[in-house]
This record gives sequence, structure tokens and C-alpha cells, in this order.
Amino acid sequence: MKTGSETARQLRLLSDALDSGRLGPVRRLVNTLAPAEIGNLLESLPPGKREVVWGLVDAEDDGEVLVHVGDEVRESLLADMDPDEIIAAVEDLDIDDLADLVEDLPDTVIDEVLKSMDRENRERLEQVLSYPEDTAGRLMNPDVVTVRADVNVDVVLRYLRLRGELPDHTDHLFVVSRRHQYLGRVSLASLVTHEDTTPINRLIDDEQPAIDVGESAVEVARQFSDHDWVSAPVVDDNNILLGRITIDDVVDIIREQAEHQALGAAGLDEEEDLFSPIKRAVRGRVVWLGVNLLTAFLAASVIGQFEATLEKIVALAVLMPIVAGIGGNAAVQVLTLMVRGLALGQVGASNARILLWKEFRVALINGLLIGSVVGVVALLWFHDWLLSVVIATALVINFCAAALAGVLLPLALKRMSIDPAVAGTVVVTAVTDVMGFFCFLGLATVILLH
Repeated sequence: MKTGSETARQLRLLSDALDSGRLGPVRRLVNTLAPAEIGNLLESLPPGKREVVWGLVDAEDDGEVLVHVGDEVRESLLADMDPDEIIAAVEDLDIDDLADLVEDLPDTVIDEVLKSMDRENRERLEQVLSYPEDTAGRLMNPDVVTVRADVNVDVVLRYLRLRGELPDHTDHLFVVSRRHQYLGRVSLASLVTHEDTTPINRLIDDEQPAIDVGESAVEVARQFSDHDWVSAPVVDDNNILLGRITIDDVVDIIREQAEHQALGAAGLDEEEDLFSPIKRAVRGRVVWLGVNLLTAFLAASVIGQFEATLEKIVALAVLMPIVAGIGGNAAVQVLTLMVRGLALGQVGASNARILLWKEFRVALINGLLIGSVVGVVALLWFHDWLLSVVIATALVINFCAAALAGVLLPLALKRMSIDPAVAGTVVVTAVTDVMGFFCFLGLATVILLH
């Protein structure tokens, strides 16, 4: 796997070669890379250079590269290709990869792609497309190697030799009944280390559960991570074997989850092109900036209620950002843990109350520690012990509010079918800003002015 510094080095070499007008070195560099690496480089280039480099990629890699770029970049690359080029690029893709691409293709191209496929593969593609996105059915590849339990090892080995090749990431063959129901799996290692006369039913590993075709992509990734699978069978409600999911698809899911959480927290779309048109970038970001603006006005309105207090005690204006800022950071820490726990299925109704009590105690202790430090600094700075008590108390209260918001709000957002990774940060920081200002200025009004 390439590191960020390696990608930066390749990008620098590529840009230097493009700037010099020497396309030969560019072609050689690009075509020494794997399709995923080419996709990463294309996403790192501005549109003009991207178009040039895309034209230098070997035609046989075009389809795989299209699979490994984001939606916006894929859209721009497809716009530079004529229908014949697109058909040639995608016709040799695996069914699961083709299913990812097909909805982004022009309708006329889709018709031609379907016509170019044999009946079996066309039916497989239609089967995969019939399942909702982000489910096991959409991830699976129907191309599986199956064997029967009532044959011997030598029969299976002869069959594999006649077949000539195996699908990528084949570590097991799946054993099925006459009705094509999944019975278990047999590892390739078992086949080559046992006598030819050994019956397959003696080698069956029936401990690996099959994945239901309707299972969510997130749950599929969790199961692969928990069990260190390379591949896994996918079945329907009748235990009929439909296909298999392989580790390369699961790695993509995990990467997409990480990008979604990181970018979603900032109100960004993980599919956004790094060099997307200004109009599109503005449209994609302005909504959450508007929400942030509303929460800022809400916090400002709270401050406005204590205008008289601020006029009399200027030190409050100096210390006020500390209460809201640290409280917001504390809330984001809890929120991050919750979003991760919800994504992994580790947080639910059964343990939410225990988790809330734990985070509340952590917040209380951190609030007392941080509040004491800030109180001492305020005392040394402004020589007013009541002011130091006010800010220390406000910090303790805001830390506790941050814990409550960080735990409860993601649960509430998830129940309302709103993604906590996207909306959570805005909401919890709004809570800590409002609560922080209200507690600090409210306490100051009560304690310092009366």
C-alpha cells in the first residue's frame, strides 16, 4: 500500500513531466502503477492535467481505474470517452465492479454493454442490480466455484484443471446440495494435502456462517474484520448460494466509512472532487455553513442577554471563549466515540445508559481538573477569586453538558434516520456554546453583580 509521501512524490514527478511537455515519461510512470494508484493520482490532479493523464492510461486498465475513483471524478472521466471506449473499458470487469459503474454510464452505453454480454453474465448483473445499494447483494460477485459433497478430491481437482482459472481471492470452494443450498466450504489447502480418494464431505468446514443477501455493507465489513475472512458466501432466505464477497470489496467499504466519518463531520461529501467546479463546491458546502451560522446566532443571542454584565466586567469577554471552546472539544471527543460505536454496532439501547453514566463521570472529573487550572489562571490574571470560582464552575457544568450531548444526540439522530457523522458535530458544539455562555455569564450575573 502506498503511503501519503509516496503518492506526493509520484504526483510531483508527474506534474514536473507534464509541465515540461514530455508525455513519454508520464505514460511510463502512470502505467507502472496499479489501477487504484492511478485513480488516486487522477483525483490529485486539476482537470486539465487529469484529462492528459487519463488519455495516457492503458486502455486495458480504464475500467479498473474508473472503479477506484469518486463519483464526481468518474463523471468527468466518462465525459472524455466516446461510447466505444466506455464499452471496451467495462466489458471485462467483474460483475460486482460493473454493478458499481453501470448506473453512472449513459443509457445508450448501458444498452450496448448489456448486448455485448452473454446471457449468463447479463442475468448475473441484473440479479446484483436488483438489490439495494450498500447491501451484501450489491457487493457480491455471482461468479463462484461450487462443488458437491458426494464426490472425491480427485474429481474436484480434475474439474479445476478443466476450468483453467479461478476467480480472484479464491481461498475456498463452496459446497452445495443438489438444490444449490450452501452446506459449507473446502479450503484449497485441504484439497492439495489430502488423498485423491478422500470424500469432500470429510473436508467440509461448516463453521463459517453465510452472509444474508440483505445484510448491510457495514455489517459485512464488521464480520470480515472480526473473522479475518478472505471471502464469504452470500445466500438468500432459503439458504441458496447466490455469490460471494471478497476482501478487496470489504477494504473499499472500510475506507469509504473512514472518509465518510472524517468528511461528514465537516459537512463535506466524501465523493466531492478535490478540484470540483466552484459552483458545485459552494452548493455542497453552503447548507452546513448556513446551519453553523444559525447556531452561531443562537449563541450570540445568549450573549446578548447579558450585555449589561459584560459592560461592567470586561474580564468576562476575555475568558468567555475558553468555556465554549473547551466544552466543544470535550463534546466532539465523546461524539467521535459514539459515531464509531454506532458504526460498529457496539452502542445500542442495552448499554447506552451505562455508557452515559461513564461519560458523565469522566466529564465531571475532567471538568474539575480543567476548571481548577483555569480558575487559578484567572485568579492570577485578574486577582478576583469570585471570578475564578465562576469560570471553574461554568467549565464543570459545560463539560457535563458536553458528555450528555455527545452521548444522547447521536442516539437521537440515528433514531430519526439522520447520520450522526454528518450532523453530530454541528449540533453538539451548538449545545456546548449555548450552555457554556449561559452558565458562565449567568453565574457571573448572579455572583459578581449581586
